[in-house]
Amino acid sequence: MAVEHNMQSSTIVDVLEKILDKGVVIAGDITVGIADVELLTIKIRLIVASVDKAKEIGMDWWENGPYLSSKGANNKALEEENKQLHERLKALEEKIETKR
Repeated sequence: MAVEHNMQSSTIVDVLEKILDKGVVIAGDITVGIADVELLTIKIRLIVASVDKAKEIGMDWWENGPYLSSKGANNKALEEENKQLHERLKALEEKIETKR
């Protein structure tokens, strides 16, 4: 009695690996309106890909996002504000010292 093997079967891991390797884009728009008057439009864009694939196509918002990374764009502004506050504090402390 011979055992048959199905060589075409794919596991969920195989499918997921292919999706992450190649990437999948899902795009759609939802519009809500009454009597031909548009009240709300929602644009949905979803990309499912590995981090390496996303970087390859130029997506790296998680590395520079101010709320997602310490390298965010707000850091420069925060550093500048911190520097200004230190300078103001130093000037105030010097004024206090000269009045004593």
